[in-house]
Amino acid sequence: MKEGDVVLTPLPQADGSIKNRPAIILREMPAYGDFLVCGVSTQLRQEVTGFDDPIRPGDADFAKSGLKAPSLIRLGFLAVLPASSLFGAIGSIENARHVRLLERLSNHLPRHLLLRRQLPRASDGLLGRGRAEPAAGADGGEWLRA
Repeated sequence: MKEGDVVLTPLPQADGSIKNRPAIILREMPAYGDFLVCGVSTQLRQEVTGFDDPIRPGDADFAKSGLKAPSLIRLGFLAVLPASSLFGAIGSIENARHVRLLERLSNHLPRHLLLRRQLPRASDGLLGRGRAEPAAGADGGEWLRA
């Protein structure tokens, strides 16, 4: 599996259940071969305009993606997962979309980091408060909601 692939993996749902869902591989992480992925949803009404990326049947890469319905690539639903939790690729997105997703994510992070005078450290005991709360994910992954 490689960056830009659409994969199936167990993802936590809003009700706490775990379902096999599609996700996009954004990056392979250094050292251990884990993957940074973002979830894919058919709930188009949840789009964060200018951040999430809708993919529809009229898009050049929709058929190649392996997705069966118009969907939303959710950059606010991130995880770092071990390769063992990915069941396999069902398709891929075009390189231009992959680059756009990475640019949106990288542009978002510095803006929010600059708003804070000092980032909390784990030793400060501040993790678990606020919007960037790590939570145990499926198969040992860490889920972050931006």
